[in-house]
Amino acid sequence: MGQPSLSTVESRKNSGRKLILFANTDWYLYNFRRSLALALQQQGHELLLISPPGPYGEKLRALGLRWEPVPMDRRSLNPLREARLLAWLVSLFRRERPALVHGFTIKCAVYGSLAARLAGVPARVNAVAGMGYVFTSNDTKARLLRPLVRALMHAALDGRNARLILQNPDDVALFERAGFVDAAHIRLIPGSGVDCSRFAAIERVRDPSQPLRVLLAARLLWDKGLAEFVEAAQQLKAQSRAIEFLLAGDPDPGNPAAVPEA
Repeated sequence: MGQPSLSTVESRKNSGRKLILFANTDWYLYNFRRSLALALQQQGHELLLISPPGPYGEKLRALGLRWEPVPMDRRSLNPLREARLLAWLVSLFRRERPALVHGFTIKCAVYGSLAARLAGVPARVNAVAGMGYVFTSNDTKARLLRPLVRALMHAALDGRNARLILQNPDDVALFERAGFVDAAHIRLIPGSGVDCSRFAAIERVRDPSQPLRVLLAARLLWDKGLAEFVEAAQQLKAQSRAIEFLLAGDPDPGNPAAVPEA
């Protein structure tokens, strides 16, 4: 018998299927996918969350979620190490036998989907919020990696039982133009969503005697526009404008575009 289609898997969502969520940090799973994981668990699904090791893994477990560390180095370009990671994922998926693997960010989407195909997982869903370092950076290493990553993305993300979730029309156009994924398998959503029970708006009236504050809340990556933010701050300060510029975020050592804290 052939494998069930993605629509068949979706139609059985209340029958308690095993689902794997794969992200590049445990911090990402805890902060951005916790609500999704808990909602799926409440619907009767069996969840396994996987990511490289970190302090948030135990926080996920404390919520009653199953989490396992993955031997993955986000910055690694070593072919042997990457092959071992792929083999590890294939072995895990064959042992766990999930109905669906859901990957987040480019590397997890590609590696998770390739491993899922090799392990015979019936369905794959991937959410890519941005194209990542390889496609946003113009340095030599990124440009050299693009042809290989393009080929891997086509092999990993496309297929009858795969769906790709994107968050802006530019990425949809890029994927369709590059032929990574059949357009029928792409789903556009207006962002990841915000848990309003955790992030509630507070009504405040600004004190006109205090300087205007402008806050950039982001990981400290050049790709997030830090250089432009600093340039804007310098221009406005040169005009003696009463404005305070604030940064809220940490460097991301796993990303080649990270801005050193110093």
